Amino acid sequence: MKRMKKLVVLGLASLLALTLAACSDKDAEKSSGTSGDKEITLDFWTFGATGYEELAKEYEKENPNVKIKVKSSETADHHDALFTSLSAGSGAPDIAMLEIDQFDRFKVAQDRFENLYDLGANDVKDQYLDWKWKSGENVDGDFLFGLPTDIGPKALYYRIDLFEQAGLPTDPDEVASLISTPEAFEEAGIKVKEETGMPFVDSIEMAFRAYLDAAETAYLTPDNELNLGEDSEVKKAYDYAVHLNELGIVGKYEMWSPEWANAVNKGEFAAELGAGWLKGWMEGNAPEAVGKWRVATLPTDFAANWGGSYIAVPSETEYAQEAYDFIEWLVSPENQLKSFQSHGLFPSAQSVYDMDEFKTNEDEFFGGQATAPVFAEAAQDIAGIGYKGEKYFPIHNEILNALKNVQNNGSDPEEEWEAAIKRAEDLMKR
Repeated sequence: MKRMKKLVVLGLASLLALTLAACSDKDAEKSSGTSGDKEITLDFWTFGATGYEELAKEYEKENPNVKIKVKSSETADHHDALFTSLSAGSGAPDIAMLEIDQFDRFKVAQDRFENLYDLGANDVKDQYLDWKWKSGENVDGDFLFGLPTDIGPKALYYRIDLFEQAGLPTDPDEVASLISTPEAFEEAGIKVKEETGMPFVDSIEMAFRAYLDAAETAYLTPDNELNLGEDSEVKKAYDYAVHLNELGIVGKYEMWSPEWANAVNKGEFAAELGAGWLKGWMEGNAPEAVGKWRVATLPTDFAANWGGSYIAVPSETEYAQEAYDFIEWLVSPENQLKSFQSHGLFPSAQSVYDMDEFKTNEDEFFGGQATAPVFAEAAQDIAGIGYKGEKYFPIHNEILNALKNVQNNGSDPEEEWEAAIKRAEDLMKR
């Protein structure tokens, strides 16, 4: 993936400017990073279900002078609270998780984070997927914001009963071989629709994300300019979703809605372009679908990451080295395997992919298929993580609104596209 040239994002940058002077002497106040026998407490802010509380207890047993105080919040609340504390120059934790879609929002505040390269991160760099590691750096590649945690490689989830009715293969390797291009994906969808009457893809958003998630540059360039031209990757993704919808192979289910959950359970659509973390939800929420889903790799053009995090050390901490030592331990290959086994966090440390406990982890829900190697292969096909920027989500919602108007109201796709661009331009002015 091409290197980003520049990172200028307003919002946080202007907010932080008010308090930079007050923090100019912070380095002089920090500990040397060697607490010795002194008991210290590290505040660790997380979000979601990570199981890091249990791992922190293990670390405390091995390091009795270190206490880890884990605070878990909802994703949005977590990032908003962290944003506020960094902006104020006080109240930030010693350690903080950063979700990948939120990461660019914080990179403008480089001075508010420790450079993990100064704390020993170079020693473990080769343990992680290159694209994941690089996305944790600044533009110049000389500052590392966070160590890699989980990732979200995407794959094709498909219903074997609907594939059988459509005359399609059901073996994962055969499916991957057959559906190896966007055109083949489309052809398989037409067969499913013709033979079963069911949509192939669950929603127009997932049809759109087929190309969008693989885009090198999505809605914004690293210069914080809109990237919605006719030749943009976003327009390509938009046109593809419109095309699949015109073929009648796109459903109207919204992910996470009760209707969508029921459709997953009952088999009311044939395929989902989902990340590795989706299988955990399916196993716990679709009891009638046990044994009816499988997973195969997606066409290379759709190879992408959806989700995942980093763990950073805010520069307010008095214990930078101790904080780093803990997170290096926390995201080690051995502990990434534990996090995968206990909470489904897909590893970014590629040595895990060769561990027997990982490779042979058969999933009853998926008919006994060992799905982990499929996602591992998908992870290694990813070229990189595209730039998102601070206003990724509001702009994304405007494009989605355009697509939903096309699907639900029969609106003209080009008129909706132009209207969405206008709304995105208005968002950029706020």
